[in-house]
Amino acid sequence: MFALHPGAAGTAMSQVAASLDTPRAIVVVSPHWETAVHTVGFATRPETIHDFGGFDPRLYEMQYPATGCPEVAAQVVTALHNAGLPVAQDAQRGLDHGAWIPLRQMFPDADIPVVPLSVQSHLGPEHAYRVGQALAALAEHNILLVASGNITHNLRDLMQVRMHGGSTPAYVQAFADWVHTHLTQRDVSGLLAYRQQASGQRAHPTDDHLLPLFTALGAAGADAQPEAFFRGISDHVIAMDGYTFH
Repeated sequence: MFALHPGAAGTAMSQVAASLDTPRAIVVVSPHWETAVHTVGFATRPETIHDFGGFDPRLYEMQYPATGCPEVAAQVVTALHNAGLPVAQDAQRGLDHGAWIPLRQMFPDADIPVVPLSVQSHLGPEHAYRVGQALAALAEHNILLVASGNITHNLRDLMQVRMHGGSTPAYVQAFADWVHTHLTQRDVSGLLAYRQQASGQRAHPTDDHLLPLFTALGAAGADAQPEAFFRGISDHVIAMDGYTFH
């Protein structure tokens, strides 16, 4: 529903995008494309995938007609291969809602080529961080990495609040604050061990929606400074905090 009601988080995302130099292409990492092996999208006209059901009919009419970029996709493949990571190519893969919804907010004209990259939830945070390290050099070629997800993502708690009402559980803000502190202090080892933190497993019953953050962190490099461009909670349960890495 963020696509229809972006709120303050959406405004902040738009402002961040407007502050950037126009990238040559965007590599987007979405938690909604999970594969056993790193897979890079090579489609020249990636379709807008409506991979959800039972929502407002207006969502299914939305399109994000960005082009792909096989040349940049090939650079991603080479970067992963050079890091010793197995990699596959997908000539048909489109953009799932974890990709096109934030991109539509940030780059509404869909005039920048997009290359999707899958995640491997079964391999965990350290692996996602290593993927980011492999992609770090892409920034030198004016390629923007967009990592999509949420700082907290417990859908069971979300449904409970929607069905029965209630306030924001204490762990939501606590975990968002913990992530903010460890990001700004560049405590990589602490972040990678987030599931050992008191609220980590409740904030993320599974790793998938936090893994892209670790890929962004790895790609940013050791000297990059994370900065929050938005901090806030949606629907009592979903922390919408967003970060740039300078």
